[in-house]
Amino acid sequence: MLGRRERRSTDSVLGTAPVVVSLTSYGSRIDTVHLAIESIARGSVRPARLILWIDSVDDLAALPPALERQKARGLEVLLATNYGPHTKYYPYVESQTRFTVPIVTADDDILYPSDWLSGIMAASSAHPDSIVGYWIRRMSLDADGLPTTYTSWPYASDTRPHAANVPLGVSGVLYPTGMLEHLRENGDAFLSIAPHTDDLWLHAIALRSGVPVRQIAGKPVHFLTLPGTQEVTLASENLAGSGNDRVVAGLYSRSDLEKVRGVGA
Repeated sequence: MLGRRERRSTDSVLGTAPVVVSLTSYGSRIDTVHLAIESIARGSVRPARLILWIDSVDDLAALPPALERQKARGLEVLLATNYGPHTKYYPYVESQTRFTVPIVTADDDILYPSDWLSGIMAASSAHPDSIVGYWIRRMSLDADGLPTTYTSWPYASDTRPHAANVPLGVSGVLYPTGMLEHLRENGDAFLSIAPHTDDLWLHAIALRSGVPVRQIAGKPVHFLTLPGTQEVTLASENLAGSGNDRVVAGLYSRSDLEKVRGVGA
């Protein structure tokens, strides 16, 4: 359905919502990312800018026809340094001299429902200084105040802000302008600390900067995944290979963990 819509539509992928939606793609996923983009473009609320970051000059020079058609409808396809999963937000942060609107990150393998962005914008309007997302994991600590294994962390079950709330980018996360300033201040330090784990890095910066993190609804939501895009994923490698646990051990300081413990995590 989305493929047919993309081939036939001449409507702009953009709207009037004061927000930038940003995502990245690579390898074979560049051939299917137009479906994720089209799911955003059919939304009841659409962003003022929609950016796809590509880290390959060759891929940028030979875009699939679907992406070329979406470019004609307002999609921006821009060249970026390969920052791994951080490419979905950091090139934008790096490119701006000042931030006047928030950014929403999206994934290239998800089909977003038509009310996806409207839900995010409503949550942000209610809590303009907060990070808001559909899928939040809550860091848990053991009796010694150290993080338990990542896979044991429960999902959030309310919409209140918690220092332990880790926003998961897959379902979409909005980062307010204040958070974007903190990300720019920290630069590309994630390359040596968490090069393959953007969710944890973003949580750590929010925690240290005092930016609240809220789940949009009382239950976490994971949207439909594009078939054929999950043979090898970064998420599965991080989970199965204990990559997230290694990052957690090196990323969070004792003072960070005290902040987490302070809200009864």
